[in-house]
Amino acid sequence: MSSQHRLLEGLPAMRSLVLESWQRSLEALAAPDGRAAADQLAPPVVLENRELAEFRRNHPLAAIMPVITKLLVEPSHDTGLLIAVGDEHGRLLWVEGDSAARRNGEQINFATGADWSETVAGTSAPGTALVLGRSVQIMGEEHFNPAVHSWSCTAVPLHDPDSGSILGIVDITGGPEAVGANTLSLVQASVAAAEAQLRIERLVRRAEESRVPVSRRTRNSPTATGTSTPTSVKPLYRDSLQILGRDQGLLHVAGQAITLSERHTEILAMLALHPDGLTAEELTDRVYPEGTSLTSIRAEMVRLRKLLASVAPTLVPESRPYRLPRALVVDAEQVRNYLDRGAHRLALNIYRGAVMPRSLAPAIETIRNRVAVQLREAILNDASPDVLLAYLRLPEAADDVEAWRTALRLLPPRSPRRSAVVAHVEALEG
Repeated sequence: MSSQHRLLEGLPAMRSLVLESWQRSLEALAAPDGRAAADQLAPPVVLENRELAEFRRNHPLAAIMPVITKLLVEPSHDTGLLIAVGDEHGRLLWVEGDSAARRNGEQINFATGADWSETVAGTSAPGTALVLGRSVQIMGEEHFNPAVHSWSCTAVPLHDPDSGSILGIVDITGGPEAVGANTLSLVQASVAAAEAQLRIERLVRRAEESRVPVSRRTRNSPTATGTSTPTSVKPLYRDSLQILGRDQGLLHVAGQAITLSERHTEILAMLALHPDGLTAEELTDRVYPEGTSLTSIRAEMVRLRKLLASVAPTLVPESRPYRLPRALVVDAEQVRNYLDRGAHRLALNIYRGAVMPRSLAPAIETIRNRVAVQLREAILNDASPDVLLAYLRLPEAADDVEAWRTALRLLPPRSPRRSAVVAHVEALEG
């Protein structure tokens, strides 16, 4: 019987929700002695200072903070409660509320920029609510981390009003009153109000955009692959195309999220990365195998135009050359831009895996290799231990002996995280 199973058997009876979360936490935070990983657990701060400010400013949750402040933060002063708003990965972007509680929260790293996802911090309301996709209350010793046993918390996921995907969580943390009978209803009502506010803002923005002629829209083009990088990085959350870790791109435009076919993703990525436009021949060379007729790209462009005209008319490509009428941020290119600026944490936060792993488009294969190599080299040569350990959780790093050995060199000899790295290196070398 493993040490983890023995630990679970020795615990008092738990709610099934909590027991399942503990099992997941043990798998994610496994150490040779099981419980030691929890005893020495401290959620790391992954976003700091300027990176945190930029990340918050560009995140869609920034739009709902006035609502959360009015309904939850202002009434929480002198109550011993903390109000936290985290992103879809469990990183706390705002932690407000009672000043004494904030000081106490900082002792367990319940503070802005800290990662409270379940795989990093173990069982807690914010992390477990994101895993389950529903409201969660965690009381005292139900927390995986013993340092948090004097705290209780209630967390409710906040959903994108258009796509339905989770944008983040809203959490109340404090003493027993944080899981009181009325607390859950209060947080759920506040989240509903915040989602309604987000929906209103998007409708207003779409109405304003529909009144602006295409010829007057700003064309602040993102940098094409292989050219110089801009001094500032465009927000990922507005008019963006996600191609990292997925074969079918996810297009975000005007508050909508649209899943594209693989071929349309390849074409749209090429146009986004070449804002000055591409001829039919150039686009064919980048998307299709050698020798493909121009008829193929022209037929696909007709279909892509028809699709965009119905869901995102402001992005319908122009002709001769093919180009987009407005800027579209590609997540893979933004990773490279952040790496060029030395913002390794932000780059890793965006990175979701290889660029379109199954795509055989020549230009996509080039981008895939370029991003993976640049990320690896930047992380291994110039990243902090916390960022390197986060990189090692990626599937592509599982068998990278050099990366795991680098982690051993960077970790202090008495670090509680060192034993798991040693075991993994030994397994790889064996």
